[in-house]
Amino acid sequence: MHHSRLEKWQHQHSFNRDKTSLEQVTLIVVAITFLMMIAEILFGWLTNSMALLADGWHMGTHAFALGISVIAYAVARKQSKNASFTFGAWKIEILGAYSSALILGLVAVLMVYTSVERLIHPLNIVYDEAITVAIIGLVVNIVCIVILSRGSAPHTHEHHDHDEHDGHDDLNFHSAYLHVAADSLTSVFAIVALLGAKYYRFNWLDPAMGLVGAFLIARWAVMLLRDSAIILLDRGTVSPLSGEIQEVIESDGDSKVCDLHLLQVADDKYAGIISVVTAKKYSIEYYKERLKHVHELAHVTIEINDCKIGENER
Repeated sequence: MHHSRLEKWQHQHSFNRDKTSLEQVTLIVVAITFLMMIAEILFGWLTNSMALLADGWHMGTHAFALGISVIAYAVARKQSKNASFTFGAWKIEILGAYSSALILGLVAVLMVYTSVERLIHPLNIVYDEAITVAIIGLVVNIVCIVILSRGSAPHTHEHHDHDEHDGHDDLNFHSAYLHVAADSLTSVFAIVALLGAKYYRFNWLDPAMGLVGAFLIARWAVMLLRDSAIILLDRGTVSPLSGEIQEVIESDGDSKVCDLHLLQVADDKYAGIISVVTAKKYSIEYYKERLKHVHELAHVTIEINDCKIGENER
């Protein structure tokens, strides 16, 4: 077959949108978090402040997780044209989100352990210093949230009516955002607890707030783990999109969808493998043309079965 004719039937295998802006803002946040971590650990060591040291190492876990998000973006971008990835390298980002969720869960477990230990064995707290550290941490996290929010570029794909299967969320970016949000939440709870303990002698408030924060962070981690695992395992199909595809195919009154598989290949794109039974001699192009307005379908493979052949075999 002539090479030019062969090119007509070849497909591109990179379905992901450009995420350079998300990669850049996440890198900026990693740099800010890392510098803040170094500063807190250094000054904590010089001043013998356990509050500064503890918050510094806590920020270190988030800096590590945010670094995973940046690496995932970079690797996915560099491998986007690598033919060894059957449906593109987008799932590298989802793997990054999954790994980040594990770290978020670990942070929640450590917070529970530390909070319970403080409830059983209370420690003397240097309130003014601890409050100052918490406020500085909150300000830094608010700056990071603003940077991440501005870097969240609007989606360029065409909007569709059924948002329930549009898949707008970038899980890798969402995981980075959750780590900054978790750090901010921890700082807010710490400030409230320290003020309550300082002025009202509610010494139990500090570890209690730690437990509440750990519960919320654990909930975020579980949700992120669930969402990323579903994609990594290609679990099931998206019902609204499946129903729409079936409706489009069967609207001619003859064709019937006998098998349908959807594989997510980007935040809002799917590859579809569709098996159709028909009594008429429709071509593959006929079905692909009819599916063109289903914008979530980035790659379609269609198998046509003649129902008359099945009837003759009985």
